[in-house]
Amino acid sequence: MNEDVRLVAWVRGRVQGVGFRWFTRARALEIGGLSGFALNLDDGRVQVVAEGTRESCQGLLDWLCGADTPGRVDGVTEIWDTPRRIYEGFAIR
Repeated sequence: MNEDVRLVAWVRGRVQGVGFRWFTRARALEIGGLSGFALNLDDGRVQVVAEGTRESCQGLLDWLCGADTPGRVDGVTEIWDTPRRIYEGFAIR
């Protein structure tokens, strides 16, 4: 079963000032069916919140952890939760 989920991921490394949020949004739109946002945090990390099917969210998480992201990802911490269904589209914040 491919139920809807909420993924919250915190990406650390050199991920601010390199277009990371823009590329994350582009990847989410490419995957399709995802809503949420990417946000720069004051501590240098980027927070990514995505809601959609588990398969789609896992695809975005795999990309966040992979070698094709801009900058340099040193690690990703994620939690899975129940979707809140409050987002329209995928935004850069």
